Amino acid sequence: MSHDIHINFPHITRVEGHGNIVLNVKKGRIEDLRLEIVESPRFFEVMLKGRPILEATSITSRICGICAISHTTASIKACEGVLEITPPPEVVALRKVLMNAEILQSHILHVCFLVLPDFFGVGSVIPLAEKDPETVKCALRLKSAANEVSRILVGRHVHPVGMTVGGFKRWPSKKAFEEVKKVLEGTLKDMESIVNVFSTLKNPEFERETRYVSLTAEREYAIYDGTLLSSDGERHDTDDYKELITEEVVEYSTAKHAKKGDECLMVGALARLNNNFELISREAKESAEKLKLTVPSIMPYMNNSAQLVECVHTIHDSLRLIDELMNSKGKDLKTKSHKPKAGRGVGVVEAPRGTLYHEYETDKEGLITSVNCIIPTAQNLANIEKDIEAMVPLLLDKPKEEIGRSLEMLVRAYDPCISCSTHFLKVDFVE
Repeated sequence: MSHDIHINFPHITRVEGHGNIVLNVKKGRIEDLRLEIVESPRFFEVMLKGRPILEATSITSRICGICAISHTTASIKACEGVLEITPPPEVVALRKVLMNAEILQSHILHVCFLVLPDFFGVGSVIPLAEKDPETVKCALRLKSAANEVSRILVGRHVHPVGMTVGGFKRWPSKKAFEEVKKVLEGTLKDMESIVNVFSTLKNPEFERETRYVSLTAEREYAIYDGTLLSSDGERHDTDDYKELITEEVVEYSTAKHAKKGDECLMVGALARLNNNFELISREAKESAEKLKLTVPSIMPYMNNSAQLVECVHTIHDSLRLIDELMNSKGKDLKTKSHKPKAGRGVGVVEAPRGTLYHEYETDKEGLITSVNCIIPTAQNLANIEKDIEAMVPLLLDKPKEEIGRSLEMLVRAYDPCISCSTHFLKVDFVE
């Protein structure tokens, strides 16, 4: 096969918008590699300027329909930072349950509906349902259960109506907690079945040293709060996140790239496990062993397995939290009125795809003067390019179809958007 290759991935849809991948190889050497994000900017940051601080949460929850809980939570935390509000422990615990539910539904949709068809040699979940209907049914039940948890607790998952600054608009009844516990217990068998299916599959072997960034905490697997940790040992308080991550404009993309100096980074399930593996539940560690996931791992394809390990952890962690909430005093924790003030607040959480940042500043009237939101997918873009750059030379002697399939699976492993089509990239080779 000639080592002169032009690969064009035109108009990749559903990757937080639209994008293209362009790769030119001449005489076995990469001359051009671009991950072009060509979607028009959505201007959420500008949209918030001049608005009262308490309006931020309902607006920013619309950034993503899949990660609405994460955006809502990050926004609430930023607002609470501005207003100097410390929520009660019960409120924090309930927010963690909701974030666990979102991680479960997002990861299951990704690994079962978008990733799994690759291993069965089919183009989508439709023919997969014909080949393995029981696995698809398990996945549907798991995703439905996760969404049901959000519905019971805050009205709905997409753009939740029950979450608010300082607490919740309505504190769930004991009956609601019991219902959530029953739903979660009903997921255990299906979750075990999904792990068993993936334990029989073999990921492509590709490694590259990468800087992994996530939240970390001393006593729990951090998704809601903690300090920022890079896998090289660098730590920062969340208020000082710009010491760890900076954004830069890329001329061929409407999405910025996030780096630390000249180093790119990876966020998401694999980053979290690399930094916090000892803090996941016993059941999650057993699943990691079944999936042959050892940490630290520098295999980007293993992000899929890492997501499944997190799914197991979120179920058991939520069951623990629900028991604590049912045994709490059950006092009224509805939000109170808050006076406007000048201030700065930073909200950082772990969304399904990685660390999510919201930062707001307000004037003395409580009107927003400055906004900065950094989305997980944008943080991974530069690292995806570096992975492709490192992987292509290893594939040049492969058939064209195998090159295309390997690159598709590599990009897909990052879970760049939950609504990515399973037939992620259209690959055209030009001799």
